Amino acid sequence: MSKRVLVVDTDPVQRRDVEETIKRFGHAVTSVDSGERALSVLKNDASGDISLMVLDLVMPGADGMAVLSSMRSLPRKPPVIVLSPADKIDAAIAAMRAGAVDFVVAPVSPERLEVSMKNALRIEALEDEISRMAAAARGELDFADLIAGSETMTRVVTLGRRAARSGIPVLIEGESGVGKELIARAIQGESARAGKPFVAVNCGTMPSELIESTLFGDAFGHAGKVVEADRGTLFLDDIGELPLPAQAKLLRVLRDGQIEGFGEKPPVKVDVRLISATNQNLINLVQEGRFREDLYYRLNVFPIWVPPLRDRLDDVPELVRHFIARFAAEEGERVDGIDPAALAMLNSYSWPGNIRQLENAVFRAVVLADQPILTINEFPQIAAHVEGYSVTVPPAPPPKAAAPRIAGPVMLGQSSMAPTTIQVASASGRDAVGIPALSEAGDIRSLEDVEADMIRLAFGRYRGRMTEIAKRLGIGRSTLYRKMREIGLEARAN
Repeated sequence: MSKRVLVVDTDPVQRRDVEETIKRFGHAVTSVDSGERALSVLKNDASGDISLMVLDLVMPGADGMAVLSSMRSLPRKPPVIVLSPADKIDAAIAAMRAGAVDFVVAPVSPERLEVSMKNALRIEALEDEISRMAAAARGELDFADLIAGSETMTRVVTLGRRAARSGIPVLIEGESGVGKELIARAIQGESARAGKPFVAVNCGTMPSELIESTLFGDAFGHAGKVVEADRGTLFLDDIGELPLPAQAKLLRVLRDGQIEGFGEKPPVKVDVRLISATNQNLINLVQEGRFREDLYYRLNVFPIWVPPLRDRLDDVPELVRHFIARFAAEEGERVDGIDPAALAMLNSYSWPGNIRQLENAVFRAVVLADQPILTINEFPQIAAHVEGYSVTVPPAPPPKAAAPRIAGPVMLGQSSMAPTTIQVASASGRDAVGIPALSEAGDIRSLEDVEADMIRLAFGRYRGRMTEIAKRLGIGRSTLYRKMREIGLEARAN
């Protein structure tokens, strides 16, 4: 995926060579001829457009070490690769101690620079993800942390920042999976309640008989989520699923600023900022008698509509990069990018499940990948729905020659006469692939291992179509999902 690289070098010939090399890698380039200008560009890069800097160590004025030192005070700083003359290796090592992620010796070969850039961009992606997760955990996630660069998200960000300046109740509307909770977290993160509790409750997944005690506490000493959110933010997702009795209690909390005590206990004062979310038309629920009209008008003071992913496809490349970095780190996989054809396919899909579906698709792709760059083959379920794309299943290695069969029972000591592969006919019936029956040590493989190979074979053969795979293997879909999770083929529903 294309990134913007800042090249800093006073030598015009070397600067131009590095710039052209980076452009051939598919990245955008901004070039400056001094350390002072580099720092100016970084200070004005509030949006984080610069993803990487290639910095010459030896420059008049502010040299490479001075730039690295000044960068420590910047709120956002990209990873740095330093360009070092062959006789300044000690200085390059000192630069890495000062914060550079790598150094290359000038004049640098394109191959060496490409490897260094890939490693640095992987670090940048991981640092972004770690920073985002840490901010969310502290209750300080803000709109700059969100991937919302598309034009359709501009209004969402503008409204969200405006809502953050007050304690006004906010109703976030949009389809399932568009990221409504992240918008709510960003509103808190840019408000006066940043760093205070952010308590999220999904009203649609909680049993109706438990929702009241979960929100408002009970006589057995459980305080409830409303009290837990005191001085912070209470986020009620799927608010349309809140039962009518709980709606009445919530209305009283919003009106009176307190929760009724149990038994002889006095009411409990609470200071809570409420943000709610829904994928339903609440006014229709009001007309059907399933949602209180007075509560609706209490909640719908400041509505924010979050567009579906199909209306913000410009965000897909950055979302993919974000999910690759996250899942590669979580799963311990060396996946650091996606090829242009696969990315074009993802950009051509309508994403009915929105960002959650994209997240699941990338997760599955990272787990399935056998190489550091994701290809169309890692997205079989998406390729099946986008015209012009298909998954190529790589041919299996030729089976080992079957041992000759002998008449009569196989006696102990004659294991070499037993078959060493389980023959599986191909779709055409003209050839076969072999799943090893024996381990490299010559021992019989466990049924669990053989079963795992059969599931992987079926997954590739039927291009990730879960119903077909379950049918061919003769097991239920829920059993198939469980077994796939056990062998690392996570197939979460889109």
